[in-house]
Amino acid sequence: MNIIDLHCDVLYKFGEAKGKLNFADSPELDTNLERLLTGKVKVQGFAVFVEPDLKDPEKFQSCLDQIHYFYTEVLEKNSQMVHITKWSQIEQLQAHQIGAFLTLEGVDPIGNDLHKMNILYRLGILSVGLTWNYANLAADGALEERGAGLTAFGRELIYFNNKYKILSDVSHLCERAFWDVIEIADYPIASHSNASQIFQNPRNLKNDQAQALFAKNAMVHVVYCPYFVSDHEIVTIPELIKHIDHFCSLGGEKLIGLGSDFDGIMYHIQGLEHAGQSQNLINELLKHYSEEQVHGFAYQNFMNYVLR
Repeated sequence: MNIIDLHCDVLYKFGEAKGKLNFADSPELDTNLERLLTGKVKVQGFAVFVEPDLKDPEKFQSCLDQIHYFYTEVLEKNSQMVHITKWSQIEQLQAHQIGAFLTLEGVDPIGNDLHKMNILYRLGILSVGLTWNYANLAADGALEERGAGLTAFGRELIYFNNKYKILSDVSHLCERAFWDVIEIADYPIASHSNASQIFQNPRNLKNDQAQALFAKNAMVHVVYCPYFVSDHEIVTIPELIKHIDHFCSLGGEKLIGLGSDFDGIMYHIQGLEHAGQSQNLINELLKHYSEEQVHGFAYQNFMNYVLR
């Protein structure tokens, strides 16, 4: 069953390695072409994440470097990879092709310069999370003790997203900023978040947050990071499915997707250690849900959302 995965950190690894990886089959990559094909991941989101401790002048360059690797190492060297710049292009993918699109995880690289955001949009950014875990000039992240909402610049960014139909990703925001985004965003989404009711973590969504997203017909994509699933030493796929079960109980059955966070996590769910094992999750889901429901989680729910 084909899968759309909203989040991986391959580009960060390319940046750290100065491009000296092979996207086709480097074993250092949880998400490489070989594993995408094996796991039947039909569309993959590639996040641009810049280390927050870089000096400000270096951040935008780091962002551009990662996008450079996306173009040169992911796309140019692998003919099966197709750059998705409009969601409708996913429907045009051929059987042997895999769609690839860019996302931005934290707007730290642009400072408070909306012109830079415009450049990134022109380069293909289709989804924007305002923060990673800490504060920047747009908002506070999930681990920022202050817990402030959107700044005036943060609101400008959401209006920019609305204008160009860019997804506004809430996965790393603190609660107050989350509610600010929900109030004004036309295209909110959680690209990689689980349910706080099942396992408490600042990165997981509380019931009212998930319900607010569902009320706006917006997606929640469950994340494979063990730290957001349970506190067991060995985390299993059925434990991840408990989060899907809970979101379904809140009315989200047709608004649940997948956001692995592969290459951004050090530890893995047993049997879900890389993209090549993605069908293990599908097979386990089919024990609990109908084929139509699982196809929704894996692929169709997201397509319904972005093509509405």
